Amino acid sequence: MAQNTLSVWNFYKGWDTYQNHLIKAIEPLTAEQLELKISPNLRSIGSLARHIIRTRAGWLNGLMGEGDPDVAAIAQWEYEGDVPPTSELVRDLKVTFLAWQECLERWTPEDLEYIFRGERWGEPYELSRQWVIWHVIEHDLHHGGELSFSLGAHGLAAPDL
Repeated sequence: MAQNTLSVWNFYKGWDTYQNHLIKAIEPLTAEQLELKISPNLRSIGSLARHIIRTRAGWLNGLMGEGDPDVAAIAQWEYEGDVPPTSELVRDLKVTFLAWQECLERWTPEDLEYIFRGERWGEPYELSRQWVIWHVIEHDLHHGGELSFSLGAHGLAAPDL
Protein backbone atom coordinates (compact mmCIF):
# COMPACT_ATOMS: atom_id res chain seq x y z
CA MET A 1 0.00 0.00 0.00
CA ALA A 2 1.37 3.42 -0.98
CA GLN A 3 1.84 5.89 1.85
CA ASN A 4 0.58 9.43 1.30
CA THR A 5 3.21 11.85 2.64
CA LEU A 6 2.10 15.38 3.48
CA SER A 7 4.50 18.13 2.40
CA VAL A 8 4.66 21.30 4.47
CA TRP A 9 4.95 23.53 1.38
CA ASN A 10 1.20 24.20 1.36
CA PHE A 11 1.53 25.87 4.76
CA TYR A 12 4.13 28.30 3.45
CA LYS A 13 2.48 29.33 0.18
CA GLY A 14 2.53 33.08 0.01
CA TRP A 15 6.27 33.23 0.57
CA ASP A 16 6.55 32.58 -3.18
CA THR A 17 4.35 35.62 -3.89
CA TYR A 18 6.53 37.74 -1.62
CA GLN A 19 9.62 36.41 -3.40
CA ASN A 20 8.16 37.52 -6.74
CA HIS A 21 7.53 41.01 -5.32
CA LEU A 22 11.17 41.24 -4.23
CA ILE A 23 12.40 40.19 -7.67
CA LYS A 24 10.08 42.63 -9.42
CA ALA A 25 11.40 45.44 -7.21
CA ILE A 26 15.11 44.61 -7.70
CA GLU A 27 15.12 43.61 -11.39
CA PRO A 28 14.90 47.11 -12.95
CA LEU A 29 17.46 48.77 -10.67
CA THR A 30 20.68 50.28 -11.95
CA ALA A 31 24.01 49.97 -10.15
CA GLU A 32 23.57 53.55 -8.91
CA GLN A 33 20.11 52.79 -7.53
CA LEU A 34 21.45 49.73 -5.67
CA GLU A 35 23.79 52.11 -3.80
CA LEU A 36 20.99 54.36 -2.51
CA LYS A 37 20.45 54.60 1.26
CA ILE A 38 17.88 56.43 3.33
CA SER A 39 20.50 57.21 5.98
CA PRO A 40 24.30 56.92 6.04
CA ASN A 41 24.15 54.42 8.91
CA LEU A 42 21.70 52.04 7.17
CA ARG A 43 22.19 49.46 4.44
CA SER A 44 21.86 50.43 0.80
CA ILE A 45 19.09 48.93 -1.34
CA GLY A 46 21.58 46.49 -2.85
CA SER A 47 23.01 45.59 0.55
CA LEU A 48 19.51 44.80 1.81
CA ALA A 49 18.89 42.44 -1.11
CA ARG A 50 22.31 40.84 -0.59
CA HIS A 51 21.58 40.45 3.15
CA ILE A 52 18.29 38.66 2.43
CA ILE A 53 20.03 36.30 0.01
CA ARG A 54 22.99 35.54 2.26
CA THR A 55 20.78 34.94 5.30
CA ARG A 56 18.55 32.49 3.41
CA ALA A 57 21.62 30.53 2.30
CA GLY A 58 23.33 30.75 5.67
CA TRP A 59 20.48 29.13 7.57
CA LEU A 60 19.61 26.60 4.87
CA ASN A 61 23.13 25.45 4.09
CA GLY A 62 25.21 26.60 7.02
CA LEU A 63 22.94 25.22 9.73
CA MET A 64 20.84 22.58 7.99
CA GLY A 65 23.28 21.33 5.34
CA GLU A 66 20.70 21.74 2.58
CA GLY A 67 21.00 23.24 -0.89
CA ASP A 68 23.14 22.78 -3.97
CA PRO A 69 26.69 24.11 -4.53
CA ASP A 70 25.33 27.55 -5.52
CA VAL A 71 23.56 27.85 -2.17
CA ALA A 72 26.67 26.59 -0.36
CA ALA A 73 28.77 29.26 -2.11
CA ILE A 74 26.33 32.02 -1.12
CA ALA A 75 26.35 30.76 2.48
CA GLN A 76 30.10 31.46 2.52
CA TRP A 77 29.71 35.14 1.63
CA GLU A 78 31.00 37.54 4.26
CA TYR A 79 28.23 38.92 6.47
CA GLU A 80 28.64 42.34 4.88
CA GLY A 81 30.37 42.67 1.53
CA ASP A 82 30.32 44.06 -1.97
CA VAL A 83 26.94 44.17 -3.65
CA PRO A 84 26.75 42.08 -6.81
CA PRO A 85 25.18 43.50 -9.99
CA THR A 86 21.40 43.50 -10.27
CA SER A 87 21.33 40.41 -12.50
CA GLU A 88 23.27 38.41 -9.89
CA LEU A 89 21.04 39.61 -7.05
CA VAL A 90 17.98 38.48 -9.00
CA ARG A 91 19.60 35.14 -9.84
CA ASP A 92 20.63 34.56 -6.22
CA LEU A 93 17.19 35.50 -4.88
CA LYS A 94 15.81 32.82 -7.20
CA VAL A 95 18.49 30.26 -6.31
CA THR A 96 18.01 30.64 -2.56
CA PHE A 97 14.23 30.71 -2.70
CA LEU A 98 14.05 27.65 -4.95
CA ALA A 99 16.32 25.76 -2.56
CA TRP A 100 14.01 26.60 0.35
CA GLN A 101 10.93 25.67 -1.67
CA GLU A 102 12.42 22.31 -2.66
CA CYS A 103 13.06 21.52 1.00
CA LEU A 104 9.58 22.61 2.07
CA GLU A 105 8.10 20.38 -0.64
CA ARG A 106 10.14 17.44 0.70
CA TRP A 107 9.82 17.98 4.44
CA THR A 108 6.89 16.52 6.37
CA PRO A 109 5.27 17.93 9.52
CA GLU A 110 7.37 15.48 11.53
CA ASP A 111 10.54 16.88 9.93
CA LEU A 112 9.73 20.29 11.41
CA GLU A 113 10.28 18.89 14.89
CA TYR A 114 13.95 18.09 14.21
CA ILE A 115 16.25 19.96 16.61
CA PHE A 116 19.56 21.46 15.51
CA ARG A 117 22.02 21.67 18.39
CA GLY A 118 25.25 23.57 18.54
CA GLU A 119 27.11 26.46 20.07
CA ARG A 120 27.25 30.07 18.96
CA TRP A 121 29.30 32.77 20.64
CA GLY A 122 30.11 30.32 23.42
CA GLU A 123 26.45 29.61 24.19
CA PRO A 124 24.61 26.38 23.40
CA TYR A 125 21.50 26.50 21.23
CA GLU A 126 18.66 24.18 20.30
CA LEU A 127 16.59 25.29 17.32
CA SER A 128 13.76 23.36 15.72
CA ARG A 129 13.54 23.22 11.94
CA GLN A 130 10.14 24.94 12.33
CA TRP A 131 11.77 27.81 14.24
CA VAL A 132 14.44 28.21 11.56
CA ILE A 133 11.84 28.31 8.76
CA TRP A 134 9.80 30.96 10.53
CA HIS A 135 12.93 32.95 11.40
CA VAL A 136 14.02 33.08 7.75
CA ILE A 137 10.53 34.12 6.62
CA GLU A 138 10.31 36.87 9.26
CA HIS A 139 13.81 37.98 8.23
CA ASP A 140 12.68 38.20 4.58
CA LEU A 141 9.65 40.24 5.65
CA HIS A 142 11.60 42.57 7.93
CA HIS A 143 14.38 43.41 5.49
CA GLY A 144 12.04 43.30 2.49
CA GLY A 145 10.00 45.99 4.24
CA GLU A 146 13.16 47.98 4.81
CA LEU A 147 14.01 47.56 1.11
CA SER A 148 10.50 48.67 0.12
CA PHE A 149 10.71 51.76 2.33
CA SER A 150 14.13 52.64 0.89
CA LEU A 151 12.86 52.31 -2.67
CA GLY A 152 9.82 54.46 -1.96
CA ALA A 153 11.88 57.11 -0.17
CA HIS A 154 13.89 57.52 -3.37
CA GLY A 155 10.83 57.65 -5.62
CA LEU A 156 11.41 54.15 -7.00
CA ALA A 157 8.77 51.48 -7.47
CA ALA A 158 8.42 49.49 -4.25
CA PRO A 159 6.96 45.98 -3.94
CA ASP A 160 3.17 46.02 -4.13
CA LEU A 161 2.44 44.36 -0.82
